[in-house]
Amino acid sequence: MVPLLFKKRINIFCGHYGSGKSEISVNAALKIKEEHNHVLLADMDIVNPFFRSVDAKNKLEDLGIKVVAPLFANTNVDVPALIPEISAALKNKSVYTVLDVGGDEDGARVLGRYHFDIPKDDYDMFFVFNRSRPMTQNLEDTVQYIMEIEAASRLKITKLINNTHFMDDTTQEDLLYGLELAREISLKTGIPLAATCVMDTMEPQPESIGESPVFVLKKNILMPF
Repeated sequence: MVPLLFKKRINIFCGHYGSGKSEISVNAALKIKEEHNHVLLADMDIVNPFFRSVDAKNKLEDLGIKVVAPLFANTNVDVPALIPEISAALKNKSVYTVLDVGGDEDGARVLGRYHFDIPKDDYDMFFVFNRSRPMTQNLEDTVQYIMEIEAASRLKITKLINNTHFMDDTTQEDLLYGLELAREISLKTGIPLAATCVMDTMEPQPESIGESPVFVLKKNILMPF
């Protein structure tokens, strides 16, 4: 059963470089596919040249998940071309769509070009943050970053995801460190915390972190070196 984390048809993932949003996007698409026939993942990240959801394309498409990316994504072209497949999926109520959005204002601006196609009552936009990364280490910087993404994308962030980690050295104390900031962000903005992410290799595997549900991730995206 798809967790309540993904109860809307359109699920958008945004966050700063190194937040882990692309890995979460891929895992979300895989989880949604367990319950729905038609799933499309759009890799709209024009910012990050290393961790990109399109890198998992073969695995996803073998499982029946369509993967698309705007023309010129991950190149030196400033504004990738719109592609009809993304607009069509956003409008088609039978297609569950996952959008992996670039990690800064420019990336969010690409999403903003589709905002007329996104039904306001049928999407969740998740802000993924990793407190161990710059720009999302404290309340003031993180809230400012959220406001910039919302302005550039012309969409409201509806949920938070705590993805604080230190790669293979992550402990439950690190997750709680991220949860502390999540509580502050939620109190300041009114945006609820949806989940804390943990890798499936973490031992022991927690069922929850504080009051936060856990979304268990499998590794699908690898560095190209």
